[in-house]
Amino acid sequence: MNRFAEIIDWYPVEMSQEERHLVFKIDWLVLSFSCIAFFTKNLDVSALTNAYVAGMDVDLDLTGNRFNYATSMYYVGYCLFQIPSNIVLTRLPAEYYLPAAEVMWGLFTLGTAFVTSYKQLMVMRFFVGLTATACWVGNAHIVNSWYTRQELGKRNAIYGCVYPLGAMFAGYLQSAAYDNLDGSHGMAGWRWLFIICTVITIPCALIGVFFCPNVPDRTRSRYLTAREKELCVSRLLKDGFAKTRGVDRSLVKRIFGNWRIYVFFVVGNLFWMTPYPAGTPYTLWLKSKTQYGVAMVENLSTITYAAQIVSIMLCGFYSDWRKNRWETMLYGGILILVCNVLLLVWNVSDGAKFFSFIGLGVANGPTNLIVPWLAEVMSHDLEARSASIAIVNVGWVVINLVVPLVAWPTASAPEYKGGYIWSVIMSVIELILLPLPMYFLAREKKQGIDYAKEIFDETNMDAAGIEEKTEGVDEVASETYYSKEKKNADVDVVEV
Repeated sequence: MNRFAEIIDWYPVEMSQEERHLVFKIDWLVLSFSCIAFFTKNLDVSALTNAYVAGMDVDLDLTGNRFNYATSMYYVGYCLFQIPSNIVLTRLPAEYYLPAAEVMWGLFTLGTAFVTSYKQLMVMRFFVGLTATACWVGNAHIVNSWYTRQELGKRNAIYGCVYPLGAMFAGYLQSAAYDNLDGSHGMAGWRWLFIICTVITIPCALIGVFFCPNVPDRTRSRYLTAREKELCVSRLLKDGFAKTRGVDRSLVKRIFGNWRIYVFFVVGNLFWMTPYPAGTPYTLWLKSKTQYGVAMVENLSTITYAAQIVSIMLCGFYSDWRKNRWETMLYGGILILVCNVLLLVWNVSDGAKFFSFIGLGVANGPTNLIVPWLAEVMSHDLEARSASIAIVNVGWVVINLVVPLVAWPTASAPEYKGGYIWSVIMSVIELILLPLPMYFLAREKKQGIDYAKEIFDETNMDAAGIEEKTEGVDEVASETYYSKEKKNADVDVVEV
């Protein structure tokens, strides 16, 4: 198993057995709840599109652009609490805050099953968005606070795969609900989908209470020893990741006082925006094909998500191996442009359309690297990094709030002429702007600015203190982990 982990670079060859054991623990603690929470969030969010295809549009009279408005209402709620939520997360215990939010959006998802009018749907979607705010940005902050640069791509790939998995599973659930539960107890199949989503969501929140470890220098996890908690902090310090600096008036300057937030806000959102047709436009194109029934549309709509999962994993591992994020994103940007041009032309075969929609699903893999790239360049400031991830994501939320109404109105489906013109223009711009982060990083290097070195120099005494403090227990702790003969060794370890 260790050999396989080395081959795929899950653990670097030079990593000690003690650190491997620690990273193994971190993977289970950090990724377990983060992935499950993100899965249930996307299961609940994706349910709306699947419900619309399965009859909600008729039952709630979602004529014209009402479906777009209902989708956008979710993003209104999602946008309002985005930045405050991640700032609050740096102060409150994540193991309670994040699960509480999950319970709340689960209850509002349940409420969606019983709406009887368009207005009620709008209210429910707003509160689902508001309470789901903490999930993606909060868990993205947690995930990107535990790993070194050589580990970030792969772990973000696993976390990123949860989005298409949730969307795929929602499609399969709706197909099953439509076939088996439609009309049961007098309720339509699309209503049963929201009930099933809630039954899955709320119990999953309990996992966070027991397993979510917060961030390294604030963790109270019962599953990490005192030695392991110290090692979590020291290994990140050595890789240039700073400990918490606190939230005060200087935070605004720390966020907006350099180029990072501006460049990643623009570049990141361009890359997140342009594969949009792989979602709702693809589903509505399938719906327009009279040869496909409801169940077939639900199943075929998951193909782009399956392609995205494979792409995310390959891109995450490849970018860690190459030790850069830009190269993989360049490949993705070229694919995005080609696929959007084909869809803009539109007068192509159905095979070419399938290629384009699925290709945009594949192109979503490289876009998953935005967050680990941002985490790396903001490694010098934990609070600023957390807020920056939220700010960049706010751009994505606003785009999903406004752009579908303007460029992708339901009334213009399935051809979406204006939408594809928009996507092609943005695809060109994203390729032009992709070199900006490398340019500014190179300029800082030329100016002698090295945040990673500064962090290590400033905290070297602390790191040395940790090593000195634990020097006497290193050998015994290692033997405790790996030696059955010495499993009863008298080691003074404090459990928290």
